This record gives sequence, C-alpha cells and structure tokens, in this order.
Amino acid sequence: MHLTAPAILIAARPHGETAVIARLLTEESGVVAAYVAGGRGRQLRPVVIPGNLVQAEIRAKSDSQLPFARLELVQSRGPWLSEPLPSAAIAWVTALTAAALPERNAYPTLYAALGGLLDAICSAETARQWVEALAIYEALLLRELGYGGERPDIAGLGQALEILDRQEPLIARYLLADTRADVLAARHLLRQRLARMV
Repeated sequence: MHLTAPAILIAARPHGETAVIARLLTEESGVVAAYVAGGRGRQLRPVVIPGNLVQAEIRAKSDSQLPFARLELVQSRGPWLSEPLPSAAIAWVTALTAAALPERNAYPTLYAALGGLLDAICSAETARQWVEALAIYEALLLRELGYGGERPDIAGLGQALEILDRQEPLIARYLLADTRADVLAARHLLRQRLARMV
C-alpha cells in the first residue's frame, strides 16, 4: 500500500512513548489507521489533532500490516479548541466519524461533508450558523451507512436542535452500538452547550 492524499485526522491514540495511531479519513480510500512515529513529540503534537486537515503519505509493505504515515499540516483546527462550542462540535463529529465508519471503504460524500462542516464550525461567528450543517451531517452519515432517510429540511435553530435530539437514539443504536468507548459523551457535552443558546 502506498497512498499520498489529503486526509482529515479523525482520531489519534497514544502508542508507546512517543508514537500515535492515527485514523485518517481520505476521499478515495476511506478511513485508514496508521502509525505516526513521534506523533506525541513537540513537532507533531500540533499536527495530530482530530479535525486537522493533513497531507498524508501512508505506506505499508502488505495489506495486513499497520501502515506508517508521515503527516504534514494543511489546515489546523487547533485555534478553535479553546472555544467551548467549536471544540465540543469538532470533538463530537470526529469521534462519531471515527467510531462509525469501517476502514478502507471510500465515502467521498462524507469526506466532503465533514470537511465542509469543520470549515463551517471554524469560520462561523456563532454556532447558530453551523448547527443545521451538523444535523445534516449526522443524517448523511446515517443514510450513507444504510440507516437513514432523506436529508432533513431545517427552518431554523429550534428545528435543527429538535432534529439533533431525534437522531441521537438512531446514532446510539445503529452507529455506536458496538463501540467500547463512550462516544456519546462528546455529543452530550455539545448538546448541553447548544442548549444554552436557546
């Protein structure tokens, strides 16, 4: 395997003393897990943040081997991690995507939608401008994996929050049923913060 492509980093787990196992969402290869040497070191720590857009060079000698990856930062989401709502939203959408998508299945629509949602979260002046996009992304993820219906029509913040609440049981039942980690905790934190806006 040899892949060079832009990727959205959706999860990073410490491995050993300084390395990281990164899960990367690429447009053509889907989710790829890869070993990043020095991922917790001073130089790569700001790169290996979920939500970041990176240029990834991924190599493996065989398909059964965990690939090695070299990452170069293209767009950082780091500045928004100190803001309560954007940081909670980035944590939720990346954790959901990492937990729900199987590896090495291409989902180009989800790749584009996640990139657009992260851009909206980081460029909007208020959360009101991206909550609808979040609800639509969750619905798209359910639909792409075979559990959802049509794209919801959303007429405002109140309706977007209602749709988020209606989608939570579907996400818990269908997308996160087999996960060991409590991924929904990130969603509950985000939903508590969004409730303060109303």
